[in-house]
Amino acid sequence: MSFDASEYGRHIPADVYDTAFAHLDPDAAVDRLVALADGGPVCEFGIGTGRLALPLLRRGIAVAGIEASTEMAARLKEKPDGDRIEVSTGDFAETRVPGEFALVLLAFNTIFALPDQARQVACFRNAAAHLRPGGRFVIEAWVPDPGAFRAGTALRPVRVAQEVVLLEAAHLHPAEQRMTTTKIHLSNDGVRLLPANHRYAWPAELDLMAELAGMHREHRWADWSGAPFTDHSRDHVTVYRRGEGA
Repeated sequence: MSFDASEYGRHIPADVYDTAFAHLDPDAAVDRLVALADGGPVCEFGIGTGRLALPLLRRGIAVAGIEASTEMAARLKEKPDGDRIEVSTGDFAETRVPGEFALVLLAFNTIFALPDQARQVACFRNAAAHLRPGGRFVIEAWVPDPGAFRAGTALRPVRVAQEVVLLEAAHLHPAEQRMTTTKIHLSNDGVRLLPANHRYAWPAELDLMAELAGMHREHRWADWSGAPFTDHSRDHVTVYRRGEGA
């Protein structure tokens, strides 16, 4: 089956995406990214509707991005200051944005949206190609947990609040390191389904992809606050650095 990088935005309307994830506070991520960028420009792969890009811009960081979904990019442009962000349309495993960047960002598990290992390796190489010498590639992702599945399926609450419930139903395909999911957004306005496919990878596999692209791991934390990454961490924020002479 061919891969269509723009599919996600067609299945999940941009306004529904914003509503479903409005509970995520970007402050810790933005603080960390501002420190890592050290004043330099940032390129966000899978920039979406600007959840992190717009706060970064308002902190004085120049931001550009790549987004396959024209619907998501249009939503970003409609927001205050959104027209100040240059967004290139395309697959972030191969699309090139002009210039050199201090930091490339791939947040919120978006590395797993690529369909196979080869595309993920290509993404790391594309990130390295965007970085100036010594620049950083930052990935936020969950840690695979096949033990959480029973007979290959799982249902978990993502958010439970008085006005909304967000659930995730998932089906695991371990032979291909693939997971199909549908988030179920329940509110007084009705039910909305947010489907997505994931080709998951363990942190050590991502480290190897970085080495193949001429980068090395500088940091790995359990979250944006910088908490230590341990055996029990279910998520990670990892920083890779391009060599000074690369």
